[in-house]
Amino acid sequence: MTAAPATADSPREFALRSRRVVTPDGERAATVRVRDGRIAAIEAYDSPDDSAEDLGGMALLPGLVDPHVHLNEPGRTDWEGFSHGTAAAAAGGVTTLVDMPLNSSPVTTTVEALAAKRDAAQGKLSVDVAFHAGLVPGGADRLPALLDAGAVGVKAFLCHSGIDEFPAATEEDLRAAARMLAERGAPLLAHAELTGPTPAMADPRRYADYLATRPPEFERDAIELLIKLCRETGCRTHVVHLADAACLPLLAAARAEGLPLSVETCPHYLTFSAEEIPDGATAFKCAPPIRSAANREGLWRGLAEGVIDFVATDHSPSPPELKHLEDGRFDLAWGGVSSLQLALPAVWTEASKRGHSMADVARWMATSPAKLVGLPAGIVAGAPANLVAFDPEATFTVVGAELKSRHPVTPYEGRELRGVVRRVYLRGKKPTPGRGRVL
Repeated sequence: MTAAPATADSPREFALRSRRVVTPDGERAATVRVRDGRIAAIEAYDSPDDSAEDLGGMALLPGLVDPHVHLNEPGRTDWEGFSHGTAAAAAGGVTTLVDMPLNSSPVTTTVEALAAKRDAAQGKLSVDVAFHAGLVPGGADRLPALLDAGAVGVKAFLCHSGIDEFPAATEEDLRAAARMLAERGAPLLAHAELTGPTPAMADPRRYADYLATRPPEFERDAIELLIKLCRETGCRTHVVHLADAACLPLLAAARAEGLPLSVETCPHYLTFSAEEIPDGATAFKCAPPIRSAANREGLWRGLAEGVIDFVATDHSPSPPELKHLEDGRFDLAWGGVSSLQLALPAVWTEASKRGHSMADVARWMATSPAKLVGLPAGIVAGAPANLVAFDPEATFTVVGAELKSRHPVTPYEGRELRGVVRRVYLRGKKPTPGRGRVL
């Protein structure tokens, strides 16, 4: 388990003291005072307050923000759902997430579908949840109304999404959407793969055969198109789940040009490598796929250099039977990784090995993703008291059946991770079902 039970609801005013408080300015010893659900002040560590709780060796992090989560409700609630998904988020230190417009049914491409999703979430949320709208062919004219109804971004696929209700957007769809979004200042989030013909899988159980069906050029071709459209329209354009490190120079050049382009990668791309994935291990299947160990190190360099802005989970669970765990067929298995509860320790495990700091992780998983969608994050006076007490030295072994997601399937099964979430505060209180807000 990644989280010990959180404390009971906190009083109206309290203070937490730690030598490792992670603020936007870095890590320092401090006392954080909370009043009425907000951070009232950040004071000296040794401030004369006998009531302040000393967290000992625990760090105090801002609540994480994950702008790329598939909760799949309504319509495919048996895949995850608001109750299970946000409980997993809270246990992993995520206090705010943004739900993707698929794989729910109906997909969130109309105001009516967004209203249905918001209604379905009422009373079930353990953390705060916002929503992205979806762009499908012919749907660009519906986007202004979706933004007016509260959507914080627009998601598009440049290839088949995996469900027929959400087909790939064409270049003209993307261009029309980007022009409108540029006027509104809202981001276009894109699954960046332009797929083409590939050889049939000789052995559908071999991971190497699956990997060959999603070659790196699929990502490169899609990113080149997105950069072109970003240059034409000035639309804030976000590349989701970057897997191919060879695309980083292309992205860096676009950023140097001044284009409003941002990039995320995922914990599974930063943790695993193709060389270690056994044949038939379909829990690892995702798209784009997990690539080589050398590629993984390239992604870490991209984070360190700032070409990759942040880390999001792309949490995309499904029932075990859809993962084809028994026959191990990559050609038939659903492509998605379940990791929402494990993201923080997974990233910290690998980041600490490479000399990165807790402040780096907080930037990658809280403040930078929050900026993409205009949501608050960070330990600063006046901000919501969304806080995580995190033990950076403790370790645990992942047992999927102990996680709070609806299904126990995760590629992290049996892996030892470093860092344990000990306590979480959502606006100064324990995140319990119904406390989370629809944003």
